[in-house]
Amino acid sequence: MALFSSSVRLWLLPNAVLLVALSIWGALRYPHLPGRIPKHIGVDGVDAWTDRSIGSAFVLVFVYAGMTVLMAGCAELTLWLTPRDELSNADADAAPFAGARAASSLLNRPASRASARRIARAVLLLDTCIGMSFLAGCAVLWRSTPNPNVPGWLLVAMLLPLLVGTAVTVAAAVSDRKR
Repeated sequence: MALFSSSVRLWLLPNAVLLVALSIWGALRYPHLPGRIPKHIGVDGVDAWTDRSIGSAFVLVFVYAGMTVLMAGCAELTLWLTPRDELSNADADAAPFAGARAASSLLNRPASRASARRIARAVLLLDTCIGMSFLAGCAVLWRSTPNPNVPGWLLVAMLLPLLVGTAVTVAAAVSDRKR
C-alpha cells in the first residue's frame, strides 16, 4: 500500500528533489564549515553563533523534511475529504435540526474533487516555496568563513518564495469558497 496517492506523489516530486539537493549540498559543505556557524540572523546580520554539529548545520534541512511530511499529509487529507457537491442531503430530512448540523459540517470541505486537487497542489507548491526559502538560508548558514555580514539579497530571497506560495494557496482556497 502506498503512503500517498499518485497525485500527491507527483506533486511531492519537486519537494523530494529539493530535499535531496539540500541534503547533498549540506553533506558536501559540512567538512568545510568553521567551528562556529550562524544560529540566528537578525536585521544587522548574524547576531548569534553556535558550535558546528550535525543538528545545528542541518537544522533547516530537518525542518524542511518535517514540513514536507506535514504538508503532504495535509494535501492527502484534503483529497480524502468528501467534497460538498458529493454529500447527500438525505440526512437533512432525518431530524428537525439535522440540516443545521449538516451545514456546519460543510464549512471546511472542498467544493468539488477538482477543487480538492487544486488546494492539495497549492499546499504542496507552498511547501516547495518553503524549501526554496530555506535554500537561500542554507547559502548563509553553510558559508566557509564565519562572517557576521549577511548579503542584502537574503531577505528578498527568503521572503519572495514564501509570499508567492502563500498567495497561490490563498487564491486556491478563496476560489474554492466562491463555488
